[in-house]
Amino acid sequence: MADPMFDKLTVNPAYRVVAEAIERNILMGRLKTGDRLPSEMELAKQFGVHRSTVREGIRLLEQSGLVSRFGRTTLEVTLPHFQDLASRASRALSMHKVSFQELWEASMLTEPAAAEMAVDNVTEDEFARLNENVRAMADSAPDTDEFVRLDTEFHDLLAMAAGNKVIAMMREPVSLLFLPAGRIILPRLKTYDRVVKAHEEILAAIGARDKARVREWMHRHMSDFRRAYVRTGLDLDQPMQMPESALTPQRPE
Repeated sequence: MADPMFDKLTVNPAYRVVAEAIERNILMGRLKTGDRLPSEMELAKQFGVHRSTVREGIRLLEQSGLVSRFGRTTLEVTLPHFQDLASRASRALSMHKVSFQELWEASMLTEPAAAEMAVDNVTEDEFARLNENVRAMADSAPDTDEFVRLDTEFHDLLAMAAGNKVIAMMREPVSLLFLPAGRIILPRLKTYDRVVKAHEEILAAIGARDKARVREWMHRHMSDFRRAYVRTGLDLDQPMQMPESALTPQRPE
């Protein structure tokens, strides 16, 4: 018997079709953040499906952060939080078995660029927050968990100070996957002072509006990170794993 010419069709469940139709209207701008959706009952009438089908579709949109429920009946279009997006992207990178080397190579492009952009775009408030972060890091050693949290925050703040939302959103998924490495490296090599020194130099260069110095120090800092990873005996080509703490991220109040 000859091989079939066509593959079997894959038909999405009705609730996914409902979710995709609403999402399409959000992405195309027909529904904007803050807009209220019709009730489940009204949506069921419009789509010609059962209310339970609409409810399952709405649940998918709630999980993605595109829709929120207020009270029992009010549905509103919302903007997904950065942390929600970062967690999903990190899961995807982890599932595709992205290695430390691959993450580091990408970061060697984005981190110096973000720091250099921050020279032109950092606000007084952002600079103050970066300065506060560096002081807190110096005081937190050798509390590894707090130090790693502040280290991650420094780079996230720097990405925000670049004044480019794409840069900021690219940074967060990578930072989540780098977390376990920092928690292993720091207590073994005791590199707390070296990390703080690099952050101080980067911040000073931003304050001096010195792009060349910012790029140089960020390159040094990221190169140090890779050397420390190797010195700790970790495999550069080993797939990175999501930290357990990031599997259920907590949104800031």
